[in-house]
This record gives sequence, structure tokens and C-alpha cells, in this order.
Amino acid sequence: MSDGKLSQEEIDALLGNHEDAASSSEQEAQKTDQGHNGTDGNFSDLDKDVLGEIGNISFGSAATALSTILNRKVEITTPQVRLVNRGNLSQEFPVPHVSVLVNYTEGFQGSCLLIIKVHDASVIANLMMGGDGTQPSDQISDMEMSAVQEAMNQMMGSSSTAMSTVFNRRIDISPPKLNLMDVKSQKGIEHLPSDEEMFEIAFQLKIGDLVDSHIMQLVPINFGKQLVQLLVQESSGKAANNLQADQSEAAAARDASNESEAAAAVAEPDLTFSEKDQEHNAQPDVSPVAFSDFDEDEQPHTEPTPRNMNLLMDIPLDVTVELGHTKKTIKDVLELGPGSIIELDKLAGEAIDILVNQKYIAKGEVVVVDENFGIRITEILNQSDRISQL
Repeated sequence: MSDGKLSQEEIDALLGNHEDAASSSEQEAQKTDQGHNGTDGNFSDLDKDVLGEIGNISFGSAATALSTILNRKVEITTPQVRLVNRGNLSQEFPVPHVSVLVNYTEGFQGSCLLIIKVHDASVIANLMMGGDGTQPSDQISDMEMSAVQEAMNQMMGSSSTAMSTVFNRRIDISPPKLNLMDVKSQKGIEHLPSDEEMFEIAFQLKIGDLVDSHIMQLVPINFGKQLVQLLVQESSGKAANNLQADQSEAAAARDASNESEAAAAVAEPDLTFSEKDQEHNAQPDVSPVAFSDFDEDEQPHTEPTPRNMNLLMDIPLDVTVELGHTKKTIKDVLELGPGSIIELDKLAGEAIDILVNQKYIAKGEVVVVDENFGIRITEILNQSDRISQL
């Protein structure tokens, strides 16, 4: 450096140290960021697993309810839990989705938001209205939203029942509220949690060969922590109760054993070996049992007197006349209006059924008596059959 210039080796050394320092700074920043994200705001991986297990139990029951409603095989897989930022929801849901707000009215204080794709909601609605689900629409109608709302009501009702068993407390929800949510255009987002960060519990949803998609649940941070804390406390309480019960049973068994040994020691006198041997070898006196002879000429018993039916004569019974039956899908029922005709399974002029307490007893025909409808009985069961039916 006598000439005031740096050699190439000195330049490379300086550049290398600078790159090492920059790399070290980046690594420290990554470690700090990882340390912050590793706990997710004091929410550990174990807590995430607990929250995922809660979702697994509740939505497993919901899948069974949905399968019964749709008459299709429904599978909801084990969920994945992670934190999402409210500002990134437009990337999570770039297209419109159907949101389902669930408010817990008893057992918990909080709410969560269920989010499904419009396509999947349309398939569910089509199946509920008697379709085959193969031609879903991209834009869901008000009638389809009503059908999906009923499906969500059944699902979340079954879910709350399962959670009642897990948390050992009564859990109720209010009727779910549906909304068409478009995060990009900021429409229908009033049900989203107000927190900047929230939990996203993602499930894989399969409905036969019609749907293979995802269904998401957004849970506020405080509500998620509340669920985890309550479940951990319930599990700890059960373990303590089981341990206490086991210890009580063991102590009771020891006390009973000690009491039986003490009673045996008091009851049995001290006998010599010869006295015990004589007592063991002594044979008890045995004599045949004697029975009194039956009189073969004895007259048989008379028949019991019939029960007093007069005690039952004043009991009121419901008499119902059934004109006929039919079955309709939800779609057909929703399309009914004034002037609609419902065709029954009875032919014109065919006798109608007469029921007492929902039990068939007779057939008859409709007549008019003093401007009132009446039934003329044309066929009826005998009295004994009627009594047996009632």
C-alpha cells in the first residue's frame, strides 16, 4: 500500500468480509423471524395439533350428517392448521366463496366462519333439491343458498353435538348465516373475523365423485386459544379424576381385605390339629325332602274374571282420517303455490283409512252431515282386534 493503491488480494478480502457480514445479518433476521413464527403469537405446535383434533372430531360428525342428507359418501380429511393474515385473504380466496357464520350461544363465547367454494355449494344444493349434482352453476341462486343453509345447519348441529361430548358440556349454536363473499371487491366480508391474524383450519372435502375440493374454517385467535385451554383443562380433570378413582378403589380393596382377615381371625377359634381334622371329616346329617301328595281328584281352577274395562271407557283417543300420501323433494315443495295440485296415492272413490292413536281400525267413505264432513264406516276390525291395536 506504499503507492496508495489496494492490491487485488486486499480487494477480494474486503469484499468477502462484506458478503459474510451481509449473509450473517440475513441469517440473524431469518432466525428472528423463525423464532417469532415458530410460536405464532405464543401458540405452539402442540396447541395447533389440539385445535386440529377438535376440528377433526367436529367435522367428522358433520360429514356423517351431510352424507345422510345428500345420500352420497362424504369424506372430510384430517385438517391442517396455520395462521393467516387478514391482508392476505384476497390471495387465499381470489374468487367468490360462500361464507357460513356460526355463532356459539352456549358452552363457548365466540364464533367461526366456514368457507366453501361456490361450485361445491352449488353441488350440495343441487343434490338437496333432487338433482344428480353433475350440472352445478357458477352463480348460486337464492333458492340454492337456502338449500345450502339447511345443509350447513344440519352439519354444524351435528358438529356441536360431537363437541358437547368432547368438552363434557352443553354446546349450542344459532342458525348459520350464509353470505356470498368476494374479498377482492370487499363485498360480503362483514362476517370475517376483525383480527389482523386468525387461524385457518383447512379440510379436504370429497362428495362421491362430484366434489374433490377444500373447505376452510377461519377462527379468531382468542377463540382458538379458548378452545385449546378448555380441552386441555377437561383432559387434565379427567386424568386427575381417574387417578383419584383408582386410588380410592385400591384403598377400598385393601380395607376390605384387612377387614375380612380380621373377621376370619375372630370367627375361627383356636383349634388343635386333631379338632380341626375331626371337624373337617365330620359328615352332616342328610335326610330326603318330603313333599305333600297332590289330590288327583281336585277340581281345576275356574277362569279368572275379565278385567274391568269400564275403567278405560272415558279415556279420550285421537281419531284421524287419512285421505292419502305422497312424497315430494325439497325442490317440489319450494315450488308449491296457490292453485298447485298435489296428487295422492289414493284412487277416486277408494275407501279412506280411519286411524285411532295412529293405529288402523277401519275404512270408510266421505259424507256431508249438516254442512260438515263426516265418515261412513264401510269396513272395521272386530272389538278384540281393535283392543289389541290400541
